[in-house]
Amino acid sequence: MNEEMRFPLDILEGAFKVVLSRSTGAFRKIVINKKSGKEGEYFQAEKYTDKQVFHENIELSAIGDYVSALSPIEFKQADCFSEGVCRTLRVSKKGKMTVSSSKTGAVKKAEDHNRQKNYLLPEGEVIPPLVDLGVFTPEGRVASKMQDKYRQINRFVELIDDAVRRHGRKDITIIDFGCGKSYLTFILYYYLTEIRGLEPTVIGLDLKADVIAQCNLTAERYGYKGLRFELGDIAGYKPEKAPDMVISLHACDTATDHAIYNAISWGTKMIFSVPCCQHELNAQIKSDKLSALTRYGLIKERTAALMTDAIRGCLLESKGYRTNLLEFVDLAHSPKNILIRAYKSNTPDDKRREALDEALRLMDEFALSPTLYKLLYWKKIGR
Repeated sequence: MNEEMRFPLDILEGAFKVVLSRSTGAFRKIVINKKSGKEGEYFQAEKYTDKQVFHENIELSAIGDYVSALSPIEFKQADCFSEGVCRTLRVSKKGKMTVSSSKTGAVKKAEDHNRQKNYLLPEGEVIPPLVDLGVFTPEGRVASKMQDKYRQINRFVELIDDAVRRHGRKDITIIDFGCGKSYLTFILYYYLTEIRGLEPTVIGLDLKADVIAQCNLTAERYGYKGLRFELGDIAGYKPEKAPDMVISLHACDTATDHAIYNAISWGTKMIFSVPCCQHELNAQIKSDKLSALTRYGLIKERTAALMTDAIRGCLLESKGYRTNLLEFVDLAHSPKNILIRAYKSNTPDDKRREALDEALRLMDEFALSPTLYKLLYWKKIGR
């Protein structure tokens, strides 16, 4: 690399966040954040492909070498955030490299060095559901022990917000299967109406009559006219109109399959599911060729859980949904941290068949008969 194209290390001074973008390589972007752990401070890189996110930890002293190896050759832009300022490296189409800086506004302290993040649910506003949940104080500040939960809630809202922006209309109908006490449902409704200015119809569905009654009372107390809760079973629910989005958070075992099946049957444009308790395939899984994955109880359980969601992803793609499986940290700090995100798209028939074949090969190898496959294909293929 000639000197003119060498990364200017001085723009990393004091940086707690670096975003590498405008990629020419396998990763479309890399987001690097400073973290704190038991062993002290370090950097963590989140490396994004179109379908996955990979994580890598970096020692503080190695951050310069790490970024220099990637930019400006593989990534044509690097945004380096430090206290109150963002320094940006850009490379033009002709190969000219420039560095600029801009102020980032007031800086708020946060324990994880993520102080500059512009959360979609901003601190300082009195958001009733967050106050009732105990995440915010009555003055709209994050409670001292609720920083992690605050970040997790914002992560969920960010994922939904991206989908809503793709939707592109003010009216949107959302069904939340297995809503429970509906903390996230209330928070999402607040965001869509009070911050985004949309006109959503949100329906929460659960099997517990007392929970549904309490949620409806809370919605009335908040004045959320477009939010209501109904008593019903995921497997047999029939909406008045097909929803634009279906959400299913922690629906246990095959309840997730019924939620996804319903969404597909209705032609739902957007599906968000955080599965939980994948017991079904754990009771079925076996393999002669790959018995090492089923011999040990813990490995068998985790393998079955991962295969459950891998098959769900393939089956969604076979039905024309562009699908991602993302890492998602839920509100209970559960190890069940995979989120299935699916958008309805114009997928070619050969790609759909290829996705179905991938699911079938995995099912054949491990003698699996998942509920979602039976719901979608059992009668059609006669399997």
